Amino acid sequence: MGLIFGGKILKTISLIVPCHNEEQTINIFYDTTAKVFEQLNEQNVETYVPEYVFINDGSTDKTLSVLRDLQTAHPETVHYISFSRNFGKESAFAAGFNNANGDFVAVMDVDLQDPPELLLQMVPILESGEYECVGSVQTSRKQNPVRAFLSSSFYKLINKMSEVELRQNVRDYRLMTRKYVNAVLELPEYNRFTKGIFSWVGFKTKYLEYEGVERSAGTSSWSLFQLFEYSLEAIVDFSDVPLKIAAFIGGIICFFSIIALFFVVIRAAFFGGSVNGWASMVSILLFMSGVQLFCLGIVGKYIGKIYLETKHRPEYIVEEKR
Repeated sequence: MGLIFGGKILKTISLIVPCHNEEQTINIFYDTTAKVFEQLNEQNVETYVPEYVFINDGSTDKTLSVLRDLQTAHPETVHYISFSRNFGKESAFAAGFNNANGDFVAVMDVDLQDPPELLLQMVPILESGEYECVGSVQTSRKQNPVRAFLSSSFYKLINKMSEVELRQNVRDYRLMTRKYVNAVLELPEYNRFTKGIFSWVGFKTKYLEYEGVERSAGTSSWSLFQLFEYSLEAIVDFSDVPLKIAAFIGGIICFFSIIALFFVVIRAAFFGGSVNGWASMVSILLFMSGVQLFCLGIVGKYIGKIYLETKHRPEYIVEEKR
């Protein structure tokens, strides 16, 4: 609800900012967002105070050192959580949600590809009370054609397979009310796909479009293989359609196998056997083996997910926190 200070309502906006080898961008991000908050407080009756929750996700550069210096300089508003190793972006989000105390909570990238200036539009929308979340959609971005094609294909595929709908080019960047964040925190699963979770919890969400921008500094740590693997994880986390496909393929092959069996028996009974066709038989056996392994792989992926859930391991381990 916010506090009343000096006749003004004082509200806190928590900024969850995952960092992996981002020593060059952290201070740029802080300076940029600080200016945005100055503009935000000039435009509104309420006073908004930032709460920075930086997550050092196993960085191997000087990211942690930069965060220490920044926290020492701004102990009231800057906080950081440093993992014992790299646990991944989803674990960083989970740590941020567990430690964010603001009336509003934002998820942002430290490289400024998520423009902090968008907060100037997001905050009034949530203050209107009509929405519980304001998301962001990137309308244009210079991207590798292969990545662009794979990204488009992923969204088309998962929207056909999953019960929840994901808008294409939706970023993780969004501003949420406390009610929305509390709903996200109620989902305890170990295997997380945050974009899917955001859609699954529901609530009325408004999306703002913006043109893509280049990183403020440094280079992206996401490879094409990592993005592909992340897409597979998302599909498995939010859909059981691959299991249904495996069952369907198995049923179709079983049906044709029965027909083929009748054909072989009838031919042997009325026309005699023959050694001809061994090459085609070997090809069929290899094909069947491949299909079986493919289906087993799908089942194994889901079993692996169940295995990780039942172990009840923590999503991350904190080495240092301030």
